[in-house]
Amino acid sequence: MVSSVYFPTPRQNGFRDKGRKSTLPSYSSAVQEKLEQRAYKSWWIPIFLPLPGIRTRQFRVYIPNATRIHQSSIARFGRKRGTLVSCLALIFIILATFAFTKRFATKSKQWPTAFVGPSSTLVFRRQDLQRIWQWEIASGHYPSRKDIPDGIRLTVAPENPALPPRKGTMPSHLKPTSGPVQVHTTGVGQRRVYLDIQSRPPNVAYPPRPVPGSIADLDIVLEHCDFSEKQYVRDCLEVLRVGAGLDNGKRVRRGKMDDWKYIYVEHVANGTYVPPSIEFEPSDTDVSDSGLSKKRGVDWEASPIALPPPLPHRPYPTLPRGPCDENHSRIFHMFWTGPFTDKPYVSLLSFLFTQNLGLETQDDISDIICKPQLWVWINPGPAAAIPTTSATQSLFAELKHNPWSSPFLHPRFKEAIHFKLWNTTEQLDSIPELKGEWRNYDLFVSGGEIYSIPQRKSSSTESVAGKTSSDDDLFNRTGSKSSQEYDRLSVILSDMARFVLCHRFGGTYLDADTIFLRDWEDLWGWKGAFAYRWSRLPKYNTAVLHLNKGSALGKFLIRTALRNNNDFHPMVVYRYAKEAHMEGLLLRLPDALFDPAWLNTEDYQRDRPTQPYFTAFPDFFSTSGVYSAQPQALGFEGFFRGSYSYHFHNSWWTAFDEARNWPDLGPKFSAAERAARIIAKANGTTLDEESVADDNRDLSWATVLKRTFEAYIRGERPNMYGEWLQW
Repeated sequence: MVSSVYFPTPRQNGFRDKGRKSTLPSYSSAVQEKLEQRAYKSWWIPIFLPLPGIRTRQFRVYIPNATRIHQSSIARFGRKRGTLVSCLALIFIILATFAFTKRFATKSKQWPTAFVGPSSTLVFRRQDLQRIWQWEIASGHYPSRKDIPDGIRLTVAPENPALPPRKGTMPSHLKPTSGPVQVHTTGVGQRRVYLDIQSRPPNVAYPPRPVPGSIADLDIVLEHCDFSEKQYVRDCLEVLRVGAGLDNGKRVRRGKMDDWKYIYVEHVANGTYVPPSIEFEPSDTDVSDSGLSKKRGVDWEASPIALPPPLPHRPYPTLPRGPCDENHSRIFHMFWTGPFTDKPYVSLLSFLFTQNLGLETQDDISDIICKPQLWVWINPGPAAAIPTTSATQSLFAELKHNPWSSPFLHPRFKEAIHFKLWNTTEQLDSIPELKGEWRNYDLFVSGGEIYSIPQRKSSSTESVAGKTSSDDDLFNRTGSKSSQEYDRLSVILSDMARFVLCHRFGGTYLDADTIFLRDWEDLWGWKGAFAYRWSRLPKYNTAVLHLNKGSALGKFLIRTALRNNNDFHPMVVYRYAKEAHMEGLLLRLPDALFDPAWLNTEDYQRDRPTQPYFTAFPDFFSTSGVYSAQPQALGFEGFFRGSYSYHFHNSWWTAFDEARNWPDLGPKFSAAERAARIIAKANGTTLDEESVADDNRDLSWATVLKRTFEAYIRGERPNMYGEWLQW
């Protein structure tokens, strides 16, 4: 275009010259000045949005005129300050919109806080935290030499009945009763005798059972297995094998191995024992809450916390009512949703194969050993469903006709395995810490994410039994059928169920994708609470969780979770314990004890891997061709020998044994096998004649373990300790 006096060549920015110091705007011509002023005249400008389905009409929306606002601020404050004011105003509008949205349009109904990370979860005062620590120590639930956290600020060292006196220490009556913050406990318990457990020639084919009443020193286990101290899982498993005598027939000379002895018994002098009288009430302690960060928007829990008298600590030989301690139940809990499958089937078989249940004799040996029990809690419907009055009857009818569960209803196993109906309302109302309050919070919360249940979904288990595939959404699933159809709500429900069950009944919770690998006698002897480590992260995984019945720690965890909107996700539970200085009471065991493949699957310690070597959890079900000779050649004895259990992490939709996908337990359970074979045949499996040619040439670890456990039930081999099942 040819320039003129009316339309000269415009400057680059449309304002004043670069060298001008005046704050007034500058234009190239009078025409451009008029056009610019016309654009800035209105504070609001309209925009037109097309209406769907109506081409001839548009929806008019007015928005602030950013140019007008900017020019106004420049005219009032100058170019630099005006631009700064405009930016600050824009930021303020954005933050205000965010704040009002969070306050009035979310379920939390709270104003946003400063960007300083997540809010604290703490709801207990320091005085109550001291009482919890002292109650647990006085009850014998802290058999550890580790220090009490400084944040508890005890000024008197508590007496610890689960810990022997320190050698060469001053008598307790000569020690000062007060002073600076105490981090040690004063041992007043019995002397520990560490055992040399091994098979004696010529009976070295099978390992010996743990000594009744023996205890695992988990402080020693941590010394050899702690990932934070750069300990290898491979080396940890060797220590666990040697210390428990699980290297039977394979032990080679390696010098003196006293440092690897981690199982002990408490020695009672002269055969008499009087439980010490221990006070757990705080006295002359620092009850200031300085240094503690309370959860925002909530009040402290009522203080002082109400606790029962501490439990008397009794060594095993002095128990008044036989080998079982009534205050410390030996109950394993499992939680299952939907129809019974091969996954809990194998878990229950491994329980029978490894634990000391007295199945090798018809005699009553309840006065000799304390037999553990496995309680399987089944939620037959979706997580949000309400059981009907006939739900228990329907559950056992289904268990009886299900080929995977019916074998465990045999009278021979009635004392070992118990099936129970899970009822969320009944369970939560049975916990004093939850009753009357849990309905005021959300029920399905995981890691801060809330899953709201529509009213129409809160139906009974019978009403959802006949649902169609179109209804198979998040709220109607009964178990995970694939990675795309994952039953998230049942997982969240199980996160809560494990704490509720252990606090109500005591015992140890295990996920249903867990396989027992050895006798847990010495773990039962450790009276403290524990979970295990989340692989490389120093946080909890509660796939294995041990709590004592009605304990102060359980009360703390459940009340804290309730006040944090019923969030029982293990990552959040870690925050509960850390922020309240409770990590010592909920011991975080190395994952080598219960999840020995985890570090390798996350690309750690692959320079010295475990046996077997898994690079991913599906390797358990589909062993790599390079290592596919190992399962049959090594068998059960070559599978993470030393670990207490193995966690195969879901894979609910993958069969343990594709070629023989039925319970193969022999003539006593032929009806169940026949029913499962019919189902397998309907799915395309050839069953007319069994031939080795029809089987997989290389068997996976999952298949070998399943067939090993089944051979024990059929009477074709003994269990892992050389004991034959007697019917």
